[in-house]
Amino acid sequence: MGTVPSGVVVLTDRRLVDAGGLARVVAGAVAQGVRWVVLREKDLPRAERAALAADLRAILGDVGGTLVVAGPDPLGGDAVHLPAAGPYPPPPLPLVGRSCHNQAELDRLTTEHYATVSPVHLTRTKPGYGPPLGTEGLRKLIESSPVPLLALGGVETPEQVTACVHAGATGVAVLGAIMRAKDPAETAAKLSSAFQEAITPKLPESWHGRAEVSRSGLRPTVPTQGSSLTARSGHGRPQPPTATRESP
Repeated sequence: MGTVPSGVVVLTDRRLVDAGGLARVVAGAVAQGVRWVVLREKDLPRAERAALAADLRAILGDVGGTLVVAGPDPLGGDAVHLPAAGPYPPPPLPLVGRSCHNQAELDRLTTEHYATVSPVHLTRTKPGYGPPLGTEGLRKLIESSPVPLLALGGVETPEQVTACVHAGATGVAVLGAIMRAKDPAETAAKLSSAFQEAITPKLPESWHGRAEVSRSGLRPTVPTQGSSLTARSGHGRPQPPTATRESP
């Protein structure tokens, strides 16, 4: 199957967006490398929410991205993200994620493909929600988790993205940092760049300034952020970068 969410995953909140609307913000983030978006907006009537889902799928579909819908109703798609409280068992869809906050909730996972863990840091979106896990708390949950984990909550800077990736997160789920940004595309670019740099292997000192190793013919490859699915869903961990041998 395809991949689980990775890289910078954008969670929506139209109430935080300035003039131009949610679609504009998502389009700007997608233009800067974001390939996963989680549609929240649970207060909207189903018809309006479904129409918004269709608009965002069109934006993501152009780049092979994926829209995940919060709640058990996929709104015509096949990827959902569920709250920690339920439903149990998860619906039998190709991609199912769940919000978790501690080891007990991770232990309840059954057929989910991934989970978010939060809050990693204090967050303006849900003030008072916590206590924050911190990087070490995140690392411990990742080490014991049966599924890949996204770091969520208060992740707003490139340095925080780097720390989460180094702790083992398959990506970071971001809401306020992009929804509140004066320039959402620029913010998405900075966070995506930090993710790419964090997962890119460092070359030995002797390789610095060299594009390739001429004797061995080995050229390091750089992993890319994104989804192999066209606005649909799937499962699997991002694969580590490999080196390929060029023909003589």
